[in-house]
Amino acid sequence: MPVQTIEWRNGSVVMIDQRLLPTREVYRVYRDHREVAQAIKDMVIRGAPAIGVAAAMGIALGARSLKSDRARDFDRLCRLFAATRPTAVNLFWAIERMKKVFARNQQRSLDTLRTILEREALAMHDEDVAVNRALGRHGAELLEDGATVLTHCNAGALATAGYGTALGVVRAAIEGGKRIQVVACETRPFLQGARLTAWECKKDRIPVTLITDNMAGHFMQRGKISCVIVGTDRTAANGDVANKIGTYTHAVLAHRHAIPFYVAAPTSSIDLACPRGDKIPIEERGPREVTHVFDRQIAPSGVRVANPAFDVTPSELVTAIITERGVARQPLGRTLARLMTGAPRRRERAAERKPEPRRERRR
Repeated sequence: MPVQTIEWRNGSVVMIDQRLLPTREVYRVYRDHREVAQAIKDMVIRGAPAIGVAAAMGIALGARSLKSDRARDFDRLCRLFAATRPTAVNLFWAIERMKKVFARNQQRSLDTLRTILEREALAMHDEDVAVNRALGRHGAELLEDGATVLTHCNAGALATAGYGTALGVVRAAIEGGKRIQVVACETRPFLQGARLTAWECKKDRIPVTLITDNMAGHFMQRGKISCVIVGTDRTAANGDVANKIGTYTHAVLAHRHAIPFYVAAPTSSIDLACPRGDKIPIEERGPREVTHVFDRQIAPSGVRVANPAFDVTPSELVTAIITERGVARQPLGRTLARLMTGAPRRRERAAERKPEPRRERRR
């Protein structure tokens, strides 16, 4: 992917402003943690894995303001980021990971503590790219040469620290020599499919066809879709999947037409503490995203609007969940638990042993 979604550069957090794509490529530089939190809330950056990395970097940035009562200040810092987006579990996973690092090192000098938190955030960035590549390799085995993959929203490099989840599967298959085409649903109301997925595919020369959301059933009925692959913002222990609004509709249509429905889910997005999908909080966003397309009003003033950002696809509609540790098939509740508990543990304290020197991200 020729574009950096997020990076740490010269002590600042740099993000591509995804609100302006595909017509403008603008990188925002954030030197204050409150600006990073607002950027997450305003969807400058979006996608569950990318949100997690952004929160970790924002916390590392905010650690510079820690004072003598560092525990209280750090707790306030974490609560600021926890309040940005409620559905994506990667956000809370990243915050908890930074909390653990802080707890183990809070007695060290402030300079050392800040360096350790920064290194942990950078490690999370690098791990996310490696995880996506491993997930892509597992998923690529499920695609036949010549397959046409329908995807919804954006689960590509822009939704992660790099490479992507659903699009990572496509990329890995193409890198393996398979001929793969993508059908991208526009994904109203924020148009992540039209603005971001189609843009990514064009950048990487992946054959892509853009359709409106209500065309998916037509193409499935005509035999034009080989499988559906989507990302996830949170997957419950039983295999229920929360993803961008409209995902459930595509899952029902795929089931009706006997088309495999795959979910690309890094293990950081799997929430074994959440027993089923109806326990996942669903973010409700503002009405303007529905009543306007960019700055043009398309609905009557004052009309009542509902704008849930996510829906939940029941596990029985999911053919398999692709993770960096392997592919979980039905029954998902059992196979997900086996994948989550059977994998080797990460070397959690590697970033803490040598807190110097600091690393910088360069484009």
